[in-house]
Amino acid sequence: MPEDPSNKRDFWVQLGRYSQIAFLFPAATVAGWLIGLGLDHWLHTDWLYLLGLIFGIIAGFVELIRLVTSADFK
Repeated sequence: MPEDPSNKRDFWVQLGRYSQIAFLFPAATVAGWLIGLGLDHWLHTDWLYLLGLIFGIIAGFVELIRLVTSADFK
């Protein structure tokens, strides 16, 4: 019995969507941390990296929730 090509494509589409979720949160966290670290270096402070880290985590959660609740994801 031959496989349906649309089922194979659906598998790869789902795999891409779930891998997007897996990379989204860590990428947002690291990006926020790096921005905060850059601001620390530029402004000669030593606490802005924490603020950047917190904003990165919040941005990751917001985007994660938006992605999961979107109609395209289901």
